Amino acid sequence: MKNKFLELLGTVKRPGINELTDWLKNKSDFFTAPASTGYHGAQEGGLLEHSLAVYNCLTMVVSHFKIGVNPESFILTGLLHDICKTNFYKTEKRWRKDESNKWEQYDTYAIEDQFPFGHGEKSVYIIEQFMRLSVEEAMAIRWHMGPWNAESYADRQTLNAAMDTR
Repeated sequence: MKNKFLELLGTVKRPGINELTDWLKNKSDFFTAPASTGYHGAQEGGLLEHSLAVYNCLTMVVSHFKIGVNPESFILTGLLHDICKTNFYKTEKRWRKDESNKWEQYDTYAIEDQFPFGHGEKSVYIIEQFMRLSVEEAMAIRWHMGPWNAESYADRQTLNAAMDTR
């Protein structure tokens, strides 16, 4: 999976892509990080698996509906929308009762957010440390959580405006 991800990212021909790829490979845990603590991809490598699945879904939608989108855009948005989850999780030990009602210790993931900047916002910020995104790419990444990332009235209004942009 890592090779497929790097192969796809390698087709992007923008200034900064090599530096971003180097950061992902050598200064982040992107390829081993989970995608969550207890939902989809809550295992080692889950973030990589989830990112490729999102890219594959975007590819199918673009193909099915014959949407004219620059392939670099859905490579970047699909593969990097959750880059904010790099260097974000830690493992810790917790206790639970097993099937026979005896306490056992187990390893699990917990959040250790060293840069609490928001979800989509943080992904855009990290990517733009290396390369420029188009306005559409930045908005797609920023708002990829939809209304679950819009808790206030002002956030919902901003989301509506972003979805209405043509």
